[in-house]
Amino acid sequence: MRKFLTAIFALTFTHSFAGCSKDNDPIINDQISRNKVKITVGSSVFTASLYDNATANAFKAMMPLTINMSELNGNEKLYGFPNNLPSNASNPGSIQNGDIMLYGPGTLVLFYKSFSTSYSYSRIGKVDDTSGYAAALASGAVTVTFELQ
Repeated sequence: MRKFLTAIFALTFTHSFAGCSKDNDPIINDQISRNKVKITVGSSVFTASLYDNATANAFKAMMPLTINMSELNGNEKLYGFPNNLPSNASNPGSIQNGDIMLYGPGTLVLFYKSFSTSYSYSRIGKVDDTSGYAAALASGAVTVTFELQ
């Protein structure tokens, strides 16, 4: 009987989380939109996909946008907007290289290393191909340009 109950629990648990992924998080409910952003850092160019949410839409409305981003913790760049954006923060549990998020109501964060986190963020988008992304961002303060594609 114990084996039977364990098997039922395992199947139920597996089924409950089988559809969960970073792009279809049941807690956040942000889907990737068709909106693409060109991100230029020095001579490096990256493409990112935006999420379909109010935070990403407000960010998209600011483009084209060129900002100077500061280094923080050896894994992220940040920029404080003069005005707040709509936010719906939650704890993602882990950050992935290429995540683009909003911390609080007005701090844009570009993550270039993966790590676990206890902080909450509003998701904006993610870089499609992170090859060379860490190298482009890891050199202290950087100027970054965002343009809709």
